[in-house]
Amino acid sequence: MTLKRILALGAAVGTAIALAGVAIAQSEAAPADVTPTADAAASVATELPADGPAVPGDATAGEGKAAACAACHGADGNAADPQYPNLAGQHEHYIARQLALFKSGERDNAIMLGFAATLSSQDMRDIGAYFARQAVKPGVADETLISEGPNAGRKFYQVGERLYRHGDAARDIPSCKACHGPTGAGVPGPSWPALHGQHAQYTADVLRRFRDGEVWGKDANANAIMAAVARNLTDEEIDSLASYLQGLHDVRDAAPATAAR
Repeated sequence: MTLKRILALGAAVGTAIALAGVAIAQSEAAPADVTPTADAAASVATELPADGPAVPGDATAGEGKAAACAACHGADGNAADPQYPNLAGQHEHYIARQLALFKSGERDNAIMLGFAATLSSQDMRDIGAYFARQAVKPGVADETLISEGPNAGRKFYQVGERLYRHGDAARDIPSCKACHGPTGAGVPGPSWPALHGQHAQYTADVLRRFRDGEVWGKDANANAIMAAVARNLTDEEIDSLASYLQGLHDVRDAAPATAAR
């Protein structure tokens, strides 16, 4: 495969991560995460025609194809610029679905449309497999005390933490963890992305778009769940939830403490 082909193929993994967030260092160990299926774990190096059916992604092939993604999303999927989503640790099927939506125009993003236009379904799976194997680097949540308003006295991230864990039944806001898990790991597949490790700026922007009614996909391919979930969120709640997610991680993934000497 020529370098030109590799760069063209790699160009696509973009802002394709919906609600990818990260939350605070106060996260707790959760029950064992869902184990990916054999399909997700398999590695197949066979090249398929652009219009052929996709098979489980090959992370090795995906590394080359994802080369052009590094400019915005980082070589390892950890974006340096918080306006772009982290892709590290995201599920293969989720990334592939978002790339397909960009390519079809069902998710409106002119930049990502250009990147995704050259990708086959197999390219999308391979790129997804590569980023799925990378480790996301969690950030830090905002612990500033809120000085006024209905949440006065709480740390800023705690407003979002409450919504993430418990929702608000009185306002028809379900808990985020019901779909995305206690530590934001999501569920392997195309519908429930990992949220931990995401930049607060990106998460807040996406949540506001959902609140305004944005839906990714059309007709039977549409996923309108997040538009319904976010419609009653306030600006403070969106920013707090994004901050909470920025620091969220499973304590089992933290580096072991250095032994005392």
